[in-house]
Parts: sequence; C-alpha cells; structure tokens
Amino acid sequence: MSPAATWRTHRCGDLRASDIGEKVVVCGWVANRRNHGGVYFVDLRDRAGILQLIADDDATQEARDQIGSLHPEYVVQVHGVVRPRIEGQKNKDRATGEVELLVEKVSVLSKSQRLPFEIQDELDVPEQLRMKYRYLDLRRRPMQRLMELRSKANHAVRCALVDQGFTEVETPMMTRSTPEGARDYLVPSRVRPGTWYALPQSPQVFKQLCMVGGLDRYFQIARCMRDEDLRADRQPEFSQLDMEMSFVTEDEILAMVEQVMASLYRDLLDRELELPVERMSYREAIDRFASDKPDLRIPIEIVDLGEVAGMIGFGVYRSVLEAGGWVRGFRVPGGGSLSRKQITSLEQTARDAGAGGAAWCKVTADGATGPLGRFLGEQAGADFIATLGAETDDLILTIADQPRRTLVAVDAIRRAAGEMMGMVGEKDRLVWITEFPLFEQGDDGEWAPAHHPFTAPVSEDLEALLGGQKEGIRSRAYDLVLNGVELGSGSIRIHDRELQEAIFASIGMEPEEAQRRFQHLLEAFRYGAPPHGGFAIGLDRLYALMFGADSIRDVIAFPKTASAACPLTEAPAPVDAAQLAELGLALLKQPTPTE
Repeated sequence: MSPAATWRTHRCGDLRASDIGEKVVVCGWVANRRNHGGVYFVDLRDRAGILQLIADDDATQEARDQIGSLHPEYVVQVHGVVRPRIEGQKNKDRATGEVELLVEKVSVLSKSQRLPFEIQDELDVPEQLRMKYRYLDLRRRPMQRLMELRSKANHAVRCALVDQGFTEVETPMMTRSTPEGARDYLVPSRVRPGTWYALPQSPQVFKQLCMVGGLDRYFQIARCMRDEDLRADRQPEFSQLDMEMSFVTEDEILAMVEQVMASLYRDLLDRELELPVERMSYREAIDRFASDKPDLRIPIEIVDLGEVAGMIGFGVYRSVLEAGGWVRGFRVPGGGSLSRKQITSLEQTARDAGAGGAAWCKVTADGATGPLGRFLGEQAGADFIATLGAETDDLILTIADQPRRTLVAVDAIRRAAGEMMGMVGEKDRLVWITEFPLFEQGDDGEWAPAHHPFTAPVSEDLEALLGGQKEGIRSRAYDLVLNGVELGSGSIRIHDRELQEAIFASIGMEPEEAQRRFQHLLEAFRYGAPPHGGFAIGLDRLYALMFGADSIRDVIAFPKTASAACPLTEAPAPVDAAQLAELGLALLKQPTPTE
C-alpha cells in the first residue's frame, strides 16, 4: 500500500477482472444492503462507481456480522479479496459487473441517519429539497457527472487559451461601484466608515487596464455578482470566461472565440463545430426573427405586415398602426392541423409575453378561416396572405402592438409554434449577432448604453454620435447565440480618452461624476492605451446547454434559488447588532421573524 493510499488501495469503480485474486482495501458509501438467506450483498459507492461486496459461506462470521449491520449511506472501509462473479450474475450495465469483493473486514468510518431522499440517479423530489441538502444531491451520479464535465471543460478552456498565447490574470473581487447595467452588491468598509466596496459585475475595467499594462492577451474564469431580478437561467453570482486582446479587429476576436468553442465541443462532446460561425447584424436578426438571440433551428421567419395590415379592414391593426405600433406575423407550415386548444395556448403565450393576444387564421382551399379569416376575403386579404407566403393548410399568426411588445411576443409564439409542430432541428445552431445599437431608450424616454459605456461606436456613425444623435448609432458589439440562448457578449472598446468622455456626456454623466467613478481608467488612457476588444461567455449557461442539464443550477455545485436565497446555508441571513455597529451601520427598521 503506497503512502498516498493509506485509506484505500483502489477506488470502488476501478476494479476489473484483471484484479481477480488481489487483496484490496476500498472506501465508500453504502448504497444498499441485501440479505439473501444469510448471504449478504452490499453495493458500495464512491465517485468512480459501484462495487458489489459479498459475505457468503466463504467469509468469516465476523465479516458477515459486520456487513449485516450496515445501513444506507454509512461510510465504510472494507478489506477483501476480488473474485469473479458466477455466471448468470454478472452485471453488464456496470463497469465492475464481472467482479465482486469477498469481505474480510469492515470498519465503519461514519454513520448516517435516515436521509430526506434516496441517493439514486432518477430523483423525483422538489428542487428546493435537493438544494437544501445539496451535499446529498451531489452524491448522485448525474450530479457528479456534471461537476466532472464542468471541471474538464474549464481545463479545456484554459489549455485552448494558453495555446493561443493568453495569460490568466486574477482581478479584484472588491472594487468600486461602476454603472454596468445591474445593481451592485455592496460591501461596507470597517476601516473607512461610510465607504463601500462593490462586488464585480464583471472585470470590465480591470481587463482594459491589463491591455494598457501591455499584457496583450488576458483571460480569466471570473466570478461575477449582479443584484438583479432573477430568472431560470440566471444566478446572483455566476462564472464567465472573460477575455481581452490588444491590436485586434472584430474578425480576429470572433475567430478566437470560435476556436475555444470548437475545442470545448471536441474535448467534451467529441463533436466538430462547423466553422466559421454564421454572422448576422442586429437589424437583420430583428427583421427576420424578431429577436437579437434567434433560435435558428426553427425554420420560421417573421414578416413585416405594416403595409398590407392597414388595408384589410381589421380595426385592431388600424388603431395600432395609427399609434405608431407594428404588425408582425409569420406562417406555420402545416399549422392548419393544430387544434383550437393548441392555438389557444399560442394566444396565451402572446399574452404572457406582454401583448394583448395573437390574431390568427388557417389557410384552406376554400379561403381563410378563424378570427382573422373574415377580413381576408377581398383582394387586400389575398395580398395579406401572399405577403406571408402562406399556402393551403398553413396557420397564420400575427401580433399587433407597440414595437417592443410586438418583438417579444412574436419571438415567444414563434418558438412555441416551432416546438408544437416539431420543427426544432436537432443540430446545434450558433450565430454571431453584430452591430447592436450603441444606445437604447427606456420607457422613461432616457437613453442608456445598450451594452456598457466602454463600447466603441461604428466609425461610420461617429460623426452623427458626436453631433448628438443617439437613435440608430451602431456599436462594435457582438453576441454569440446558441439555439436561441445568448451565451456571451463582447465589443471593441473605446481606447481614446476624449471619445470615452464624450460617451459619458452623451448619457448624461457630468464630467465630475465621470472623473469620480472612472478616474483610474481615464487616467490610464493618458499613458498610451492600445486599441483593444474582448468577449465574455457565461459558463453556467453554456455548460447547461452543452451537457443537457435541466437548469443552470444543475451545473453549479451550490446554487441559489430564483429569489437569490441559499436553502443550504439559509443565506442571506441577519447579522449580529455588534457586527453592524463595528461597520458603523444601523437598521432603519428591525425585521420581524416573518420578514
């Protein structure tokens, strides 16, 4: 036994027929115990797999007594001899299925009380319970597989980037608050009362400073924190692959990211990605798919019905168009076969997305039927159907609303209809979305950076930007989308101090405020900043998609719920009044036990 194997000579899942006759020591958890007329069988589990233990007439009475007293999830050390299973009892579905361990001695290292749920591959318990007892959930093979895949993926990423000349740099976890699109998590300073650190939403400023520092090619698997409203595919803290490069163009950055993705697919999934990845401008994506993250596996494209919708006499269309709204729609090939219940479900999907509903009709050999059908009998109706390219047995779905709501609802029902009709292709579809708007207008009419305030504008739009124009200004930003899910985003950055100050001013940030918040970046730009750009991929989201996980929470060892709570540790939690006083803080209102 080697010094490195004091507790065990082999892992449970590593024993094979070649080990028959060897005396070994294994450790693990008791998965189950069976008593067949005084012959005891135990399945012993560790991370490598499951090994069958046996105590029959060839075992000592002491060994039989020891194995007979075991209970599920006891942690044990077992001495024994590897022997072949008899014919007819070999387990072809298990890597160790040709052998078993004749038990000589069992030592109980730790006992377990009754579990809140069984440790088994297929588990039907509430996710909240799994998260509360995450250390038990992690014992299940599907969860261990996901953790192992994540580890291998991180290793593959590091190898791919180091091979391309990147340097891994760790950036601070505590910095100052900067506007990056979400609320910061704040950390009070004890030694400087009244001042605060912010946990990083991303390493944005620091990776740009790495470029000013001449590091040329930086990367980091970075932990990021954002205090924002959560959804199924978001966590308050998450991991992203963060990259930055100097003296590069968009083409070079996109090609580099594609190589990283290709390495991941090759090393983890044993599949080759088709390169180069398709590219599409933001404007084209909106026009064709009503989304800046289109799912290209669905062969349905959106049609602008603005010109023909006002001609068919449908009051809803007319009123929406007069109010400056949009009418968008699409045909569902063969969708005439859908039942009324299924179409009602699509209408509800539109309402859930914020629209008033969806106007629809079926195209038959005798004309259009359904709520929209009665307006499509004249030539204008024929033109309407022709504009959509609809044919007999197709379903037409349309949304009429204000632009933003129209896009969201059309995208939602397009995806739902594609799934309902079984039109979603099996092959992964990656696409780059480029030339995003530099600014977006909020509901309050105020303009804000669509990406972040360090994104460079397209050079052809620079004159208009400096002249005060915001609408229609394109940015040098790009997103990578996989099967309708945004994996990550990046941009060519601003490296000129004057242009950066102009961008701050264009979003209403006074020079004093810009200097206060970004003095370290603006000062660095005085000393020779190279042209640079970068990209960041959300690893939790990417890995969930690649590994077929039901949720990003399944690829995170200790995730939080949709309300940003940790069922395991019960965080966030109150702290002692003495801790608050030491930080110079006091609660305005003492929470009640139910709050």
